[in-house]
Amino acid sequence: MYKIIGTDGRQYGPVSGEQIRQWIAAGRVESRTPVFIEGAKDWTFLGLLPEFANFFPATPPVIAPAWQRRGSNSFATAGLVFGILSWVPFCCCCYGFPFNLLGLVFSLIGLSQISRHPELYEGRGAAIAGLVLSVVSLLLIVFVIMWSIAMNNFHVSHHNGWI
Repeated sequence: MYKIIGTDGRQYGPVSGEQIRQWIAAGRVESRTPVFIEGAKDWTFLGLLPEFANFFPATPPVIAPAWQRRGSNSFATAGLVFGILSWVPFCCCCYGFPFNLLGLVFSLIGLSQISRHPELYEGRGAAIAGLVLSVVSLLLIVFVIMWSIAMNNFHVSHHNGWI
């Protein structure tokens, strides 16, 4: 004889094995239904009992969700490339302009996208490196322009007798 705990939390039984087979066929119990066998020490699950295991449909294997590889964020990569390019022409002409502005914009967009969707994107380090390179390049341009203006004003003011 068996006792079971139904989905409503109530205990039913003692019932015969035939009655449990009828309940299995009717879908009233499932393999995870707790059952107590007379003379046993503890409760177990109905699907673990050999006399009932064959009455339950075989459960399909659990398929884990496909692991999706995070891709590198294109804006972060572009920000790093433009950040590096802002230093290459620095010695030649334009002092890295417009590469530093593009690096700044692309790095900020990349960081924003990575923060919003960390499960999809990686590349935070590249975006930060591009951001730092671009900002330092821009600050250096500002410093060079201010220094150039100051030197020209000093030269002009010295020439005009202001000093």
